[in-house]
Amino acid sequence: MTPDQRLMRQIIIDVSKTYLDLDIPTEFSVDKIGELWEFLEDNHYDELQDLIETVRSSGEETGLECEWSRHYESKAVARQLDDGYWVGWTYWYGGGKHGNPEEVEWIDDAYYVDVKQETKIVNVFTKTESPVT
Repeated sequence: MTPDQRLMRQIIIDVSKTYLDLDIPTEFSVDKIGELWEFLEDNHYDELQDLIETVRSSGEETGLECEWSRHYESKAVARQLDDGYWVGWTYWYGGGKHGNPEEVEWIDDAYYVDVKQETKIVNVFTKTESPVT
């Protein structure tokens, strides 16, 4: 399954749970993703768009290089999906008064992200001025 298909799968599951009160299986074929996406576009367009925007804006900044445009600001973000995979995309924002960054295609440009978690112990020293004694 490609990263964009994994994002679509996540959005389909989220729409089903959040708006349609449907209990669809979390594992389904790639062909089924296309069918379900088309069904939601035709029958539940507003709900689909709402969850697309929710997922689009749910990523954590990664610091990776990403696409850019002179019309919008952008940053590389990623999110861990319900199936455990981390998928990244370019989050477009800004654009001023007449900007519509949410209309920029982002799902098709999704990519896998390797995430390494480390536990670190940090000592923090806070210094303040002390009165002369």
